[in-house]
Amino acid sequence: MPVAEVNGLRVYHELHGAGPPLLNISGSGGDLRHSFPDRSPLNRHFRVLSYDQRGLGQTSKPEEDYTMADYAEDAAALIRSVGWDRCHVVGTSFGGMVALHLVLDHPDLVERLVLCCTSPGGDAPSYPLHELRDLSPEVAFPIRMRLLDRRWDPAADAPIPGLGPFYEAVVANAMHRPTAEVGAGLERQLRARAGHDVVERLGEIEHDTLVCAGRFDDLAPVANSERIARALPHAELQVFEGGHLFLLQDRQAYPTIIDFLDGPR
Repeated sequence: MPVAEVNGLRVYHELHGAGPPLLNISGSGGDLRHSFPDRSPLNRHFRVLSYDQRGLGQTSKPEEDYTMADYAEDAAALIRSVGWDRCHVVGTSFGGMVALHLVLDHPDLVERLVLCCTSPGGDAPSYPLHELRDLSPEVAFPIRMRLLDRRWDPAADAPIPGLGPFYEAVVANAMHRPTAEVGAGLERQLRARAGHDVVERLGEIEHDTLVCAGRFDDLAPVANSERIARALPHAELQVFEGGHLFLLQDRQAYPTIIDFLDGPR
């Protein structure tokens, strides 16, 4: 079992693929046992390091509040623990928030940066998911589905366009309450996320950055990605045909990310 001893934690991680080093930071509730990092399209071009963040999956779960700085320090320590001096970083949703803190606090560790369906906080926050935690699954379900993609229509042949066979898994995830252990990790992420605000520091990020958004995402709306891209000196924005899950919905998403990371320096 690949575990790194960092920051007083045992951080479960996996390395797949070959090529330039890349750290992949997952979204809320990420667990490598269910996200299949060995199947990522990124593996065909990069040496990809994926991991369970503190409080989740097979990583340690300290029973205390976490901060966004904690998550970023874990990422920095993990990069160093595998012997990398620098690497590309791809952060998705909550992982994008962690990536922003990582690049601001440890700019020397990051080569190129990709931010997917995320938010800088402040005047451009993601939807306050904590507002849904006390709702019954039946009440929360349609809200969650429309946050993922505002086009959601359960009566349609394709309730969320582009998801195909992934749709049933998304429904199952949205319908059920997490276990107590998973719920505790999610709750700590939500509390940390509530304090996420890097708006005033965005201009400090000098790295080449690709900011990616889903056109129909109401969890991290396009406006949030536009806010990030405007503030970064060396950023470009790409809007894909999908919602919060555009990486699964738009076949151009991964090729665009790979082309950006492989592009001329």
